[in-house]
Amino acid sequence: MFKSFILSYKLRNTYRVNSIIYSIKQLPLIGKHLPTSLYSSKGLKVLGNIISTLLEIINIFLGKALYVLLMIVAILGMYEQGNSANNFINIFVLLSIAGGLLNTYMFNPTKDKYYAMILMNMNAKKYTLSNYYYSMIKVIIGFLPFTLIFGIYSGLLPITCILMPFFVIFIKTIYNAYILYYFNKNKKIKNENVPTKGIWILIAIFVILAYGLPALNIPITEGVFYILFSISLIFGTIAFWYVSKFKDYKKAYKSLLTQENVYMVQNQTKGDAIQRTTLNQIELDNKTSSNKKGFAYFHDLFVKRHKKILMKSAKKTAIITFLIFLGIIVGVEINSDMRTRTNELLMTMLPWFVFVMYIINRGTVVTQAMFMNCDHSMLTYRFYKTPKVILALFKERLKTLIKINLIPAIVISIGLPLLLYLTGGTNNYLNYVVLFTSIIAMSIFFSIHYLVMYYLLQPYNVNIEMKSSTYAVVQWITYIVCYMFLQMRLPTMYFGIATIVFCVLYCIIALILVYKYAPKTFKLRI
Repeated sequence: MFKSFILSYKLRNTYRVNSIIYSIKQLPLIGKHLPTSLYSSKGLKVLGNIISTLLEIINIFLGKALYVLLMIVAILGMYEQGNSANNFINIFVLLSIAGGLLNTYMFNPTKDKYYAMILMNMNAKKYTLSNYYYSMIKVIIGFLPFTLIFGIYSGLLPITCILMPFFVIFIKTIYNAYILYYFNKNKKIKNENVPTKGIWILIAIFVILAYGLPALNIPITEGVFYILFSISLIFGTIAFWYVSKFKDYKKAYKSLLTQENVYMVQNQTKGDAIQRTTLNQIELDNKTSSNKKGFAYFHDLFVKRHKKILMKSAKKTAIITFLIFLGIIVGVEINSDMRTRTNELLMTMLPWFVFVMYIINRGTVVTQAMFMNCDHSMLTYRFYKTPKVILALFKERLKTLIKINLIPAIVISIGLPLLLYLTGGTNNYLNYVVLFTSIIAMSIFFSIHYLVMYYLLQPYNVNIEMKSSTYAVVQWITYIVCYMFLQMRLPTMYFGIATIVFCVLYCIIALILVYKYAPKTFKLRI
């Protein structure tokens, strides 16, 4: 089994190293001067291996650190401070159960699994178990420093903090054993990337309980955690035994690693898979029409036929956001301490919403839909790349993207001033206006930002593969900057005004850049 793991790790590492070299070749200015022979360069491969190893280490710790900080520690400030230990354990336990249903590690149809078990015909059981055990070890190592640091700081006993990562792996293994048992009985495998409605409902319940019970002052206590951990230990041990003894991994993965689930080696197959996934969401009604003219008519038809792709996720986000605000409102009405704390946070937590608006922004999804279902074909025509056409469509698309992102943004922009009023209000009524306006400004900013990125750095080739490392770097920088705002607490009035001014200036500059450069940059990648 160890040999299988080493072989699979080398395979995954080779793929990652080649991806790093490819990204270097895509860098502006220097990339086009680098020869293809780089892929055979021993020195560069050593550098790639070092970078790959560093990425693996970062992946072990960074994701877990962000999870604990953003999903737990950042939320604790809204609750009664004297109950932080129980609130911490409550959120961690219930989110771990929800995460166990959503992220199995075992039944995610990835490329490396396809390469290893289908193309290279590696032993499916040895490959699966060795990599699953490695993933579970990473979970323990990644979580342990942060559950200890933040758990002890919140008031938990050290032994509780040590047991928490093990609780996570027991939950995941119990659910994985259930999936294997289900496959054994029904010959159907569950793809973790396509959860059923029942799974989504369970996840929603556990998330609501995770944040709702502390608001009602009835969180899970350390004593209850020990009971839950003991139960998970018993069933988790049985589950580990079942998983290790299961014999039909080959059949299970043949059902899982299909063309529809995995973006295969052939580029065209990948494009076909994506298009098949979205085809059912396109409304091909012959009665679809528009009163507009020119390229506004062309774009309007596109929007009407792709309403499910473009609007569905924004509407879901708006509904979820509304329910979150409703839950907070109920909590502050019941809990006076939470009401006071929430009011204080609303006067200083506006920087956090830069990251929130970044997360709920649909720019990437919408631009990918535009490319996949329109531009990847139309860009093969010369007239479509003329300045007049590009700028005309850009204006129409910008209006559409702003409207889509405003759906959840309006819920937040109304919810924050309302929450401020219900928790005691403020002496300066301009705070209400600034809260509302700054959220709208952030939404418009991200709409323009992602559409401008798409037009200036168009990253896809005809097979819908991302071929621009510059685009990826800008995405990464955007994420880092937005995340840094989570560490800030600034007066709502001053930060809000600064945000509005910045968004206006950025939008003006971005539109000028598109007008000047998009006719040259908006093209298919090779």
